[in-house]
Amino acid sequence: MKTNHQEMSSNFHFLLIFVFLISLQPTISTSSSSSIDLIQKTCKNTKYYDLCMSSLKSDSTSLKADTKGLATIMVKIGMVNATATNKYLSSSKLVFNASNYTNDDVVLMKKLLKDCADKYALATNALQDSLQDLNNEVYDYAYMHVMAAADYPNVCHNGFKRNPRLNYPPQLAIREDGFKHICDVVLGILDALGW
Repeated sequence: MKTNHQEMSSNFHFLLIFVFLISLQPTISTSSSSSIDLIQKTCKNTKYYDLCMSSLKSDSTSLKADTKGLATIMVKIGMVNATATNKYLSSSKLVFNASNYTNDDVVLMKKLLKDCADKYALATNALQDSLQDLNNEVYDYAYMHVMAAADYPNVCHNGFKRNPRLNYPPQLAIREDGFKHICDVVLGILDALGW
C-alpha cells in the first residue's frame, strides 16, 4: 500500500509529465508564421490561452490546420486525457488509505471509483461524437457533445459529495481539472468558428 507521500509523489509525477508533454514545442520556421498567428488568434478566444498554445504547438499537424482542424486536435487531446483517466481508475492505481474507512466505506469507495471510470469512458464517447459533428460541420452539436463530456466528471465528483464520509481523491481532482480545462479550450475554439 502506498503512503500519502508516495501518492503525492505519484500525483506530482503525473502533473509534471502532463505539463512536459503539453509544453513540447516543435521548431517553427518563418514560413509557418501565419499558422502560428492563427493558433495565437484562436487560443486568445479560449479561457486557457497557455494550455491551448502549448497543446496545439506540441502537435505538428496544427501548423497546417484551419480553425476547425485546431478544434479537432484539441478534441483528440481531450479524448486521450479522458481515456487515460478511465484506465487509471479502472486499473486500481488510485490508492486511498483504507484504514481511515469502515469496510462498508471501502466497498462504497470502490463502487464510486468504478462509476467514475465509467463516466470518463462516457466523456471519451461524447468527444468522439463531437469529432463526427466537427467533420460534418454541425458545430452546435459538437459544442453540445463537448459540454456533455466536460460534465461527466461532475457526476463523478457529486457521487463523493453525496457520501461526505468519503474524501474525493486529490489525484482525481487534478485529473478532473485538467480535463475540464481542455474541454473549455475546445469550447472556445468552437466559438471562434462563428457558427
